[in-house]
Amino acid sequence: MSASEDQADIEKVLAGDFSAFEGVVRRWQGPLVNMAYRFFRDRGRAEEMAQEAFLRAFRGLKSWRRDAAFSTWLFALAANLYCSELRRIPPSTVPLDEVSEPADPHQMSGSFDEAERNYAVRQAVFALPAKYRDVLILFYFHEMDVPTTAARLGLPAGTIKARLSRGREILRNKLHRLLEGHHLEQVCREEFL
Repeated sequence: MSASEDQADIEKVLAGDFSAFEGVVRRWQGPLVNMAYRFFRDRGRAEEMAQEAFLRAFRGLKSWRRDAAFSTWLFALAANLYCSELRRIPPSTVPLDEVSEPADPHQMSGSFDEAERNYAVRQAVFALPAKYRDVLILFYFHEMDVPTTAARLGLPAGTIKARLSRGREILRNKLHRLLEGHHLEQVCREEFL
């Protein structure tokens, strides 16, 4: 996915050739839908939200300052849209206190059922308050580093670090038995990538 292709297509769109935006959509549709799916866990909603992100990008092309790659601007726009949509219509979740833990992972034939662990971690992450959930989704689901996560959410890096720390602490406290012998970071990356 070439930055020069994005640049050329956008220049054409800004010059009045609106059909050139199709190239942008072709290049970035899969990644934007995948990113939306990580937020919403619903394929139909993910496709709708990616379409909305493209529409907003098309309408706001003049606001792209070109001091960063177009893809960075597009993904920041999409992340902000997805976070706003999650706040507006949250996915159906259960309260964090009601996320069930397995009885005893050590009694389950020596190993913990991976599907059950993944489900419990997923439910716990989605039950977090939005400010922690959004940061964890971008950091773990999309393997963004702290500066990129901060840029996408429009927050200082220190705030991102604090929210990552607090979000992990909340998950550790809720899932302490589930995570025995596992690092939370490893479990999150395994589950959401």
